[in-house]
Amino acid sequence: MLEELVVAAVAAGSAGALYVASAARVVKQYERGVVLRLGRLRDEIRPPGFTMIVPGVDRLRKVNMQIVTMPVPAQEGITRDNVTVRVDAVVYFKVVDPAEAVIQVEDYRFAVSQMAQTSLRSIIGKSDLDDLLSNREKLNQGLELMLDSPAIGWGVHIDRVEIKDVSLPETMKRSMSRQAEAERERRARVINADAELLASKKLAEAAATMSEQPSALQLRLLQTIVAVAAEKNSTLVLPFPVELLRFLERSAQQGPPAAAAPPAPQPAPPPPDPVEPAPESVPLDPSPASDAMLPPGFPQSVRANDEAPGRGEPPEHGTGSLPPGPV
Repeated sequence: MLEELVVAAVAAGSAGALYVASAARVVKQYERGVVLRLGRLRDEIRPPGFTMIVPGVDRLRKVNMQIVTMPVPAQEGITRDNVTVRVDAVVYFKVVDPAEAVIQVEDYRFAVSQMAQTSLRSIIGKSDLDDLLSNREKLNQGLELMLDSPAIGWGVHIDRVEIKDVSLPETMKRSMSRQAEAERERRARVINADAELLASKKLAEAAATMSEQPSALQLRLLQTIVAVAAEKNSTLVLPFPVELLRFLERSAQQGPPAAAAPPAPQPAPPPPDPVEPAPESVPLDPSPASDAMLPPGFPQSVRANDEAPGRGEPPEHGTGSLPPGPV
């Protein structure tokens, strides 16, 4: 009888130890326990430490309450100004309601990851390239709001979202480098122009001051000569008065004095009137007989004219024509 009691006590102790071993649970400090009894959620959330459940009836699910760092895979998209970029980000979130994280969503980690990728694509399409490169704080805040809105119903709080890297095509990188170089060159030219303007104003003030005292200009000229002579060179400096240059300039603008007008050219004599040909006369016979028939005192040029090569042509007046008067 005693042996049976001992055996029963040992069996009961073993069963109790087995029950305690199967019902005992340990919840870590950064975790919370959610108990489902026969498939129904228990209102009590098990705190960290040792806890007991009913074996075969209760089911304990532990939820991590730490901040989770989840990298978002790189997403390729087109910005609002039609530039193809590749952007990756990282999401920091944590569970604030263990019961909602277990009941409302099957896998809150996977849900947050997919929502982050979708929101990142949406941000890329709504932003310009300049915003992605220089205004990331605003984009991070917008991405955080887009993720936090649906995550609240899952018992998850989005702590922060950061855009890690923006990859650009090589052609776009070269274009941006040329644009930056042109912008720097423009700024340099503007600075040089401002310096020239300021220097011209100061020189004008100095010239106005020196014009009041002519000796100041002479002293400045001597200082320039000293500065040039200080160098070891063979340059010879000859001061040239500026007033002389101005005098020569005014003389050139006035021009030389007007010279006397040249005499008017004499008008050319009118051409001689054309001589009308006389009627053909009977040629004279230059034979001696004919000469004997001529009266004394008749000019001998008639025969000489008749003997000329142009015998058939009409004689000129005074040479070959008959003189007036009776023959």
